[in-house]
Amino acid sequence: MADSFPANRSLLDRHRAVMPKWMALYYSEPIELKKGEGRRVWDQNDRVYLDFFGGILTTMTGYNVPEVVAAIREQAGLMLHSSTLYLIESQIELAEILAEKSGIPDARVFFTSSGSEANDAALMLATAFRRSNQVLAMRHSYHGRSFATVPVTGINSWSPTALSPFAVHYVHGSYRFRSPFRTLDDAAYVEACADDLANLLEVAVSGDPACLIAEPVLGVGGFAHAPDGLFGRFNEILKTRGGLFISDEVQTGWGRTGDHFWGYQAHGFTPDLITFAKGVGNGLAIGGVIGRAEIMDCFDKSSISTFGGNPLATRGALANLAYLEANGLQANTRIRGAQLRAGLQAIASRQPAIGEIRGKGLMLGVELVGSDGRVPDRAAARMVLEAAKAKGLLIGMGGVHGNVLRLAPPLSVTEAECVEALGILGDCFAGLA
Repeated sequence: MADSFPANRSLLDRHRAVMPKWMALYYSEPIELKKGEGRRVWDQNDRVYLDFFGGILTTMTGYNVPEVVAAIREQAGLMLHSSTLYLIESQIELAEILAEKSGIPDARVFFTSSGSEANDAALMLATAFRRSNQVLAMRHSYHGRSFATVPVTGINSWSPTALSPFAVHYVHGSYRFRSPFRTLDDAAYVEACADDLANLLEVAVSGDPACLIAEPVLGVGGFAHAPDGLFGRFNEILKTRGGLFISDEVQTGWGRTGDHFWGYQAHGFTPDLITFAKGVGNGLAIGGVIGRAEIMDCFDKSSISTFGGNPLATRGALANLAYLEANGLQANTRIRGAQLRAGLQAIASRQPAIGEIRGKGLMLGVELVGSDGRVPDRAAARMVLEAAKAKGLLIGMGGVHGNVLRLAPPLSVTEAECVEALGILGDCFAGLA
């Protein structure tokens, strides 16, 4: 064994020797993050970076938050795990808070270990409740890497198999920049997408649909979003056939969009099921589903979640949500998001490579294009990603064409840190000329 894995190899070589090749790594020279404080992280060489991606929108309140760390340490000294076969007070307390905040009457909560697992559970609930495997999903969406969530992911580069337990149909609406309806105003765009959904239900769905699953703001899809009200209109049409609406709030929840605690609230309706994960744990593995009691109670067989809602994760999540509210981080998100958007628009005004600035709150996308203003420019996006890292700023990249830069700092980000990030990005974009 020692000969097979010599200790003197680089960490990258060791990674490649034991990890599957499809596990993506950022940067031509990948880094290891060893420590974090506030919105800054340190790599293996003690170089410091301003983190504007937060573990893919997971580090919600910041790194090493004293109140959250204290709660985790206290619980770790008592017990890490007991499973859902036993009562867990912190799980129940967190469920009570989430049920109240969900907006769903008489809500029930089931905890999982990740967003993929949460969406998987929601899809199983919807199809069991409706006794249908007909599922509608949004084009350019991403809902996870499990066998049930890959088929409802509308980006083929994130879909390693075409096998599916569902009959899936994809709907227009979430990605306006490349939509065939992009030239329409908001009201006409909503109606065009609504007509598309109604037509799908009429001609393509065999029998009654189980559900439609949608992200209020696309995550992996590049932080694009529909005009406010679109999903409320979709829900009206869906209900004519009895279908359920699943709002995937894995990335948009907890005030990330600034104006609302949940992304769905911009659309004037209440979904039947809400899925969540990422930010609530601030790095702890936790996710879940919130839904109407009649749906959540529809299984006639027993089930559990071995790790979902364990004492460590739920104690940490409770402390994290308390910190979020005590420090007004949703309001901060709205203010800092507006600051970043204005700064990015100023950069875009002098940089033709930027085709669109979009997003909500601290969930902002920058789509890079060629000289015609439309052709995706993935190479330029990668150049800016690398240049930002070299200047001490970590950002994300995504979109169906891999040409969208994603900015999603912790919700506690400061005015000075936004100014710093915008300065770095301005320099990076100047380097494209």
